[in-house]
Amino acid sequence: MAGVLDNVNQRTQLVGQNRLELLLFRLRGRQVYGINVFKVKEVLQCPKLSSIPKSNSVVRGVAHIRGETIPIIDLGMAIRMPPIPDNELKQCFIIITEYNRKTQGFLVAGVDRIVNMNWEAILPPPKGAGKDVYLTAVTNLDDKLIEIIDVEKILSDVSPLKEDVAEETINKNTKDRAASLPVLVADDSAVARRQVERCLSAIGLPVVTRNDGKQALDYLKSLVEDGSDITDHIAMMISDVEMPEMDGYTLVTRCKAEPKLANLYIMLHTSLSGVFNKAMVQKVGADDFMAKFSPDELAERVMEILDKDH
Repeated sequence: MAGVLDNVNQRTQLVGQNRLELLLFRLRGRQVYGINVFKVKEVLQCPKLSSIPKSNSVVRGVAHIRGETIPIIDLGMAIRMPPIPDNELKQCFIIITEYNRKTQGFLVAGVDRIVNMNWEAILPPPKGAGKDVYLTAVTNLDDKLIEIIDVEKILSDVSPLKEDVAEETINKNTKDRAASLPVLVADDSAVARRQVERCLSAIGLPVVTRNDGKQALDYLKSLVEDGSDITDHIAMMISDVEMPEMDGYTLVTRCKAEPKLANLYIMLHTSLSGVFNKAMVQKVGADDFMAKFSPDELAERVMEILDKDH
């Protein structure tokens, strides 16, 4: 896999074209999984792991990589599969990723290749139980099902983020906000939707949620069918970037191209933090960008935006 990610910084041409690149990997067994290349910093053979006392059982230890101490999560264990045996670790790989402003490594059995896909081919997972709870999307490639894991759910299970807004933020001029127009939140991760909804509700804002960009766009269009402007119905939209069927970049592009939707204030709110290039946001015409997830920062920013409009 050496050099497979060398060109990650040149991949911005995919932005606004509803495309993504997936790094394909295996856990135990033949099932193939995928992770967005933009989340990946590095792929390497599993180094020596040092154990951490009292850590979550899915954290196999920490690795010392390029001066950083990085927790290594057994991704199979995290979705309720058996652990990779210690004597097989040397043959395994670590996918170093950056999510929600933190770096972590995912232990996987094998890494395959990078494929270029259209988000329209990435579909919500079928309804089901068991490990399906940990899927955020699926796609087909060469007649094989590729499963895309809800990493935000796994990280929330392993190391829960602070989700509550601080009292001093809540007390800051929130008394009249319940009368505000709702904020539309588009995100394919149930965990992320819950986090944002909880944050906005704490400062008195009504929230409407949709699970992907297509659902959000259909909803917005339905509101303006009577010829009204979207600002009569929605205060602002907070959208994830990575979503099945239609990503956040394409959602922004489509909204800004529709006269009745163009005035909607859109914030992209994404776990694509460290490798994220703000030029991408400007390219598609989003009004704002924030890396996930700090409830106080999000609450403060949303209040600031809404206060500016009134």
